[in-house]
This record gives sequence, C-alpha cells and structure tokens, in this order.
Amino acid sequence: MGESNADLFDPRTVMDSDFSTGGLACRSGSVSDSDFAFAFNDSNFSDRVLRIEIIPDFPETKSDGEGGTSIAVWVRNRKRRREEIKKETAVDLLVDFGEQIINCNMPDTEDGASYGNEDEEDVAMIEELPSGDEAAPSNDSMWSMDCSTVLRVKTLHISSPILAAKSPFFYKLFSNGMRESEQRHVTLRIHASEEAALMDLLNFMYSNTLSRMTTTALLDVLMAADKFEVASCMRYCSRSLRNLPMTCESALLYLDLPSTVLMADAVQPLTDAAKQFLAARFKDITKFQDELLNLPLAGIEAVLSSDDLQVGSEDSIYEFVLKWARIHYPKLEDRREVLGLRLCHLIRFPYMNCRKLRKVLTCNDFDSEVASKLVLGALLFKAETPFRQRSLAAEEASGTCHRFVERAYKYRPVKVVEFELPSQQCIVYLDLKREDCACLFPTSRLYSHAFYLGGQGFFLSAHCNMDQQSSYHCFGLFLGMQEKGSVSFAVDYEFSARSKPTEEFVSKYKGNYTFTGGKAVGYRNLFGMTWTEFMAEDSLYFINGVVHLRAELTIRK
Repeated sequence: MGESNADLFDPRTVMDSDFSTGGLACRSGSVSDSDFAFAFNDSNFSDRVLRIEIIPDFPETKSDGEGGTSIAVWVRNRKRRREEIKKETAVDLLVDFGEQIINCNMPDTEDGASYGNEDEEDVAMIEELPSGDEAAPSNDSMWSMDCSTVLRVKTLHISSPILAAKSPFFYKLFSNGMRESEQRHVTLRIHASEEAALMDLLNFMYSNTLSRMTTTALLDVLMAADKFEVASCMRYCSRSLRNLPMTCESALLYLDLPSTVLMADAVQPLTDAAKQFLAARFKDITKFQDELLNLPLAGIEAVLSSDDLQVGSEDSIYEFVLKWARIHYPKLEDRREVLGLRLCHLIRFPYMNCRKLRKVLTCNDFDSEVASKLVLGALLFKAETPFRQRSLAAEEASGTCHRFVERAYKYRPVKVVEFELPSQQCIVYLDLKREDCACLFPTSRLYSHAFYLGGQGFFLSAHCNMDQQSSYHCFGLFLGMQEKGSVSFAVDYEFSARSKPTEEFVSKYKGNYTFTGGKAVGYRNLFGMTWTEFMAEDSLYFINGVVHLRAELTIRK
C-alpha cells in the first residue's frame, strides 16, 4: 500500500493524470474517468476531514443560491466584488495536523497560486483587502475583521488521493508539511457566495458530473474550478455552457470573465463560440449600429475581428470605431490608449481609401506616432503587387490579426493613379474574385469605393444583366458620378481587362459622356459573351480566380 501511495503522490504521475494532456488518464482512465461518487463524504473511503468555514460575503454581494439567479444579477455581483477588492486576494487555508497548524495562502486567480512554507508553523493569518497597491483604508480594515466571523461550518470526509489527482492545488496542499498523525484535518475558509460552487466542485472531483446546469451555476463552478485548479471541471463547465442557448448577454459575460479564466485552454472553445455568436449576430453593422454602440470593449473586439461583416467599406468601420470610442472613453487620454492598444489592429487600414487615410494622420483621437505607422503600413501594402498582397493576407488568415485580409465589403476597394498634366486624368484598377462575380447572378450589382477626378467623386459598378436583346445574362461594367448638385463633367473613358494568354490589359470599350449628379454610363456586355462562358473554368478573364478591370478617365477640355 505504501508503494502505491508513493506512486500516486509522485508529482510526475499526478501532473499527467488530469491537469495535463495525454497522461495517466489517457493511459488507464483510472483517475479522471472513474466515478468515485460512492466515496463522497463517506468516512469508510476517506483519510481526512475537510472543515469548511463560511464567512460573510463582501458588502452588497449576494449569493446565487441554487443557481437560479439571473445573469444580470450574477454580473452585477461579480463586478461589485471586483470593484471593491480587485478580485478576491486570498482564500484562507488552515491545515491542522494534530496540534500543529500550517498556514497556506492561495492568492487571487490573477496572480496564480503559491503555498506556505512547510517549515513555518503557528503563523496567524488575516485575509487582506487591498485597494490597488496600497493597504485598505480603515473602514475596509473593519470589514476585514468582520471576515473572521464564521457564519457556519460544514464538515466533509475526503479522500486526499482523489482530490490530489484532480487538482495541483490539493496535491501541493496535502504534500506540504505532512506529519505522521492519524488525525489530519483541513480547514478551508470561503465566502458565503462561494459555498454552493465549492460543494459542486468537490462533488465533481468524485463523480465527474454536476447536478446544477444553469448558466449562473456553471459560471460559479467554473470560477471555483479555476481557483482550485481543477482543469477537468473547467473543461466540463466550458462544454456545458457551450451546449446551452447562447444570447448576447451570456456571450458578453463569457468574454468578461477574469483574465486567468479566459487564458485557460479549457475555456478557449467557450470564448471562441461567444465571439462567433456576436460576430454573426451583428454581421450587418449598419442595421445594428445603435446596439453595437452600447456593446462593451470585449464585444466590439469580437465583432470587428470578423471577416464576414456586411459593411460598405473599411472607411465605415473606421468611422464607427471612432464614434464608439468617443462615447465610451470621453477622456482623450483614455481614448487614445484603447484605440492604440486594443482597437487599431482591428481596423483594416490597407483597405481604406487614400482620402480617408489622410484624415487618419490629422485625427486627434490617435496618437500621432501611432497614426503615422498605421497609414504608412497601409500605403506600403497598397503599393505591393496583387500576388504579394494575397500572400500577406494568406499568412495572416490563420492568426488572430487579419489587417491584410479583405472583408466582404459592399463597396470594393480600388487602386487609383492620378495625373494633373497634360490633362486631369486617373487610372482606376478594380479586382473581382470569382466568388464576387458568382454572387452577382442573376440580377445583382457590386459597387467600388469612390475615387476622385477634378474634385468630383466617381464609382464603378459591375452588373449581371441581360444583353441588349434580353436573350441571355452577361457581365456589364458601368461608370457613375456621385450626386452633388447640378455639376456636370465631360469625361473620356476606357474600360480594359487582363486577358489570357498574355495576361496584359486589353481595351474592351471606349466612350465619352457628360456626367451630371447620379448618372452612370457603361457597357451591358463588356466581354461580348454569355454569363456562363464568362464564369467557365477556362474563361479568358479569370487569372488565378480574379478578374482584373481597369478604367481610364480623362476630363475633356
């Protein structure tokens, strides 16, 4: 028996059994997969007594009871505790071996766990309630004294091998300062609001299941499992929460859990699901703008991380982010910090038009150095060849930062080269992917970003329309002028497209037109073929899955 116990308490064996992947649990299933529910609180199968001292909660914090409390109340209670104590700073652990007392301290979950020196004995412990980096003021000190008041005590018979196999916390607790004594008692001191969660957690460590499956109950157990380092329970809670119906309220709550909980591998699938839910829920930024403006920072980050947002252009994303930041961070210093550290990498500056990028340089909401770096990076990307741009986007597609990945914009980005002499002229390049074109069938259209010539805004629009005789569908390209009063422009224009096998631009249509606000001109069948021929795998105009279009505009004197 002695040899068996030695193996169980071998740190390498314990670390492999449950709180690391691919260890004893995977090899034999004898620890983490077994059901020891029959031994819970049974003296016949226990070697220690766990004494749980329950002390009053922090001011205005209410217990969740049996887990029926609403999410809103759960959030309010948790946030109130964070504001007052910057998270729980300690859980008092009194380990009683006969007459000897060894004090172990488990810091708050923000800083990880540490344990008392086994050589230190008879050291009095008082739970400290700091405020920031300083000691708590006198009124909080009075509350600290109240914390020593024990409301009630629960006593359980426990098996140290079972708890140690599930938790590094209990493993270190039981292997620290052990003395040869038949009477070994462990005392945990917890707040009243943690009682139900701790009982559920202890029961889980024996049975691998939970009886209360409401959102708030699972969240409480998740927090307790993080505090006492029970990774298997964290995975169970995370999986159970993912199986419950997701709402905006719950998704935001999952993203606002304490940082140590969010960083745990077991919780990553839950936070990923929450981010995906919010991104899908608020996919159309224009439609849900009022709701989006009320989201907290974590929610905005989740939405802006999506590649599938339905938005006119990245210019709109930029304007929205500024509006949100000004509402939530009215102080300029705070706003610059959150924009520079949290939000700027979610705005895809390379896909903003150059006129808007110039405004970024003079925007007071961004630190000037940050703004310069963002704009420079965007311009360098725009200057790259299409192949290099696609390579950069592919490299980032698998990561968390997608600044070079193009969203599904309603208005497609263009490249523009402008000339002032010998006459005002611009050359506009518009690239359309095969999937972009496929979405146009049978009667849709797609617009480019605005570009400017002679101070007037123009745009390109690609159509799937019927030919002049309305006998078949075909690809059309049109040039339009943005509506601004009664201004008129006489413009010469030419449409070209790259074509196989040379992959050089080939002129497809020339014309001239006197534009007035809101008018457009173009060609209904740019390539002189049916839609089916245009979209075919052997099409002359798709080069690596992209149609490359060019429009040359010159103001007539």
